[in-house]
Amino acid sequence: MEIFDPPARLFKLLGHPARLAILDALRGGEHCVCHLEAVLGLRQAYLSQQLMLLREAGLVKDRREGQNIFYHVAEPKVFKVIDVALLDAPRRKPRAGRPACSCPKCQPAVPAPELAGAALST
Repeated sequence: MEIFDPPARLFKLLGHPARLAILDALRGGEHCVCHLEAVLGLRQAYLSQQLMLLREAGLVKDRREGQNIFYHVAEPKVFKVIDVALLDAPRRKPRAGRPACSCPKCQPAVPAPELAGAALST
């Protein structure tokens, strides 16, 4: 019976809609919590709880960049399980336009005022 313990833990972890939505959102690459909040429409504290569980299980990893923490899928094979589970389910449509997110990944870089002025005077 021990052979079934790891997959049972995985299925229990994947048995939550928010965690599935987070993993699906991370399918396209890494995102910060504020971006996931904008894309999924879930509160930051709730997302952080779910991300902690996914991180503890080894499904996602994080990296810090300044004040932002970016999350990415550590084990891409999990998408095979999710894809099989969603085989006949209608796929979630992406939200129209860019999400209201202020993270560096979503917002274009704004030149520093002193550099912008110097570029205009030359």
